[in-house]
Amino acid sequence: MTRNYKKYKTRINFIIGSAILSWACLCLRLFQIQVLNGAEYQSELVLQSQRKHIKIQDRGNFFDRDNRPLTRNIIHYTLSANPRKIIDKIGIANEISSITGKPINKYLNKLNSNSSFEYLERNMTRESVEGLKSNNYQGLLLEKKSRRYYPHNEIAAQLVGYTNDDNQGISGLEKYFDKYLKGELGWIYKTKGLSGKNQYKSGMPYKNPINGNNIQLTLDLEYQSILEEELIQRQLETEAVSATGLILDPQTGEILAIASTPGFNNNLFSKTDPKLHRIRAITDQFEPGSTYKVVSAISGLYSDKISPIQEFNCENGQYQYYTIPIRDHDKHSMLSTSQIIQYSSNIGIIKIIERVGPKTLYNTSRDMGFGSKTGIKLDGEVKGTLNPYKNWSAVSLGQIAMGHEVGVTAIQLAMAYCAIANGGYLLQPKLIRQIINNKNMTIHAEDPTVIRKIANEQTMFEIKKMLRSVIINGTGKNAEIAGWKIAGKTGTAQKWVDGKYSNNKFISNFVGFFPVEDPQLLTLVIIDEPKQPYHWGGQGAAIAFKRIMKRIISMDDSISPPTFVNHDKIPNSRGKNIIRSSKKELPINTSYPIELSIKTKFSQKFKIPDLRGLSMRKAMNTLNNNGILFEMIGSGRVARQSPKAGTIIDKKTKSIIELKQ
Repeated sequence: MTRNYKKYKTRINFIIGSAILSWACLCLRLFQIQVLNGAEYQSELVLQSQRKHIKIQDRGNFFDRDNRPLTRNIIHYTLSANPRKIIDKIGIANEISSITGKPINKYLNKLNSNSSFEYLERNMTRESVEGLKSNNYQGLLLEKKSRRYYPHNEIAAQLVGYTNDDNQGISGLEKYFDKYLKGELGWIYKTKGLSGKNQYKSGMPYKNPINGNNIQLTLDLEYQSILEEELIQRQLETEAVSATGLILDPQTGEILAIASTPGFNNNLFSKTDPKLHRIRAITDQFEPGSTYKVVSAISGLYSDKISPIQEFNCENGQYQYYTIPIRDHDKHSMLSTSQIIQYSSNIGIIKIIERVGPKTLYNTSRDMGFGSKTGIKLDGEVKGTLNPYKNWSAVSLGQIAMGHEVGVTAIQLAMAYCAIANGGYLLQPKLIRQIINNKNMTIHAEDPTVIRKIANEQTMFEIKKMLRSVIINGTGKNAEIAGWKIAGKTGTAQKWVDGKYSNNKFISNFVGFFPVEDPQLLTLVIIDEPKQPYHWGGQGAAIAFKRIMKRIISMDDSISPPTFVNHDKIPNSRGKNIIRSSKKELPINTSYPIELSIKTKFSQKFKIPDLRGLSMRKAMNTLNNNGILFEMIGSGRVARQSPKAGTIIDKKTKSIIELKQ
């Protein structure tokens, strides 16, 4: 060793030791960064160099039974900010104000707040935000979102409902089926390029959004429009508080239209009275009055305690029922059961129900769905009021027979009359035909649901004859439509106000269906507090019923007119002529309605009907009702069909229909 080395040995060893120690510390630090804390630093790197972008999904839409859209989704932008990161607050506020036309102070107040997040503006169009996007202001966040739009404004607004600012259903069907409609958000990671803009590179993680399911309703948009137009017109004519209506297929329980007036525009729901948003047909109960009298008639006939021709003394229009004086609109002496319904005699129905008894009336009322929810797929349905018969007072039997001391909803009353129309089967009201996913596949379809059989065919046959007589010679003459054999019942009920029945406030209601032999449509109309004399069911609601049905018959050629038979005129007990058919008008069908028939539902063979000369809509309805696959070519009326009419085909065979103008 040299003398210099010995002289500087300590220094050299110190330097070497320091270098080795530094290298070891560096290695340890690198080990800590890359191995021990690698995941943490990697996530920080990702946050700095990559950004997760949310990809919005499309909310599912509603369609009517003919696939006409009831909702749409519109893209819009939401502008928010982190006030702590914004430097030129005045400049940004001024630019936003110039775009929206709103005062600059509105935005300055938000930008000067101490919070880390503030919403500045919602529902901005793509064109209006282009300048903000190009300037790329620090601290501003521009989010692409979707909002709901209702193209028909007031039409079906209460039923469809609406969504909030986050596109979440909060009313009507939008709320009830939100989990099917909302879908799932997607996302994608983008990295910052040289220009500072976020760009997607292959291999980066992503998840595609899943669009919500579409829902096809049983609703018919044209029926719905007609119903709402006629209800508001009748409400204004009678100076009523409101009007409610329902149109159904009594064979399946499908709701074709449901409305209350006054209504609202669900695009502007926040600017209207929330009282207008509720679906009155399921949320509001009322005393039905004379439309409830058929319940007493059914309970008596089905229990064999009365007969249609059995006569009762109607006391010439005045009768003391315990402590309550009972009066009829017209004076009658002896009336048969059928005539009591025909003339809507209060005294007569009390005499009938005294023969029947409270237990039978209560059981029949329950069987017909009163006092319990119908099961309609909507939030807010009430079950009405029907007290147990053991809790009835001395006068309750007669009061309930007349439609007092019982609270019903419009949907309950309509479904009860559907049971009369279809031969005795209480159905669950149906609003949904099918739910279709984003791959256009049906994930849920609904068939008619029979809750129970409430009476036999013979009983309902007799009741339908009585309801037909109401239209021909009774209180429902204003509902008659020549050639269509309407059957129905009027109802007039005093409202219960301040602990007593009012002499000034009434509910006028009417339920009718047609044709009486094979009912295709049933309509209920309720007018709340009309001025007199429109408070009578035959003067107020029946006229609205007639207008609605006449417009639908003229518009929809899928409705088949009744088969005409020869009739003889014979005098009745009052010297008036009544119609009697030379053959039985209402043939008894001992099976379920055709749409409910198990044999029809599960049959694999079909007979091709003759469609030549039919319009496109009528041909489509005929094929759909028979479960036949088809393809339409051209427009106009059916000129040719393959296979030919009468051919027996299996379920998978497609029928080709050619149309010509």
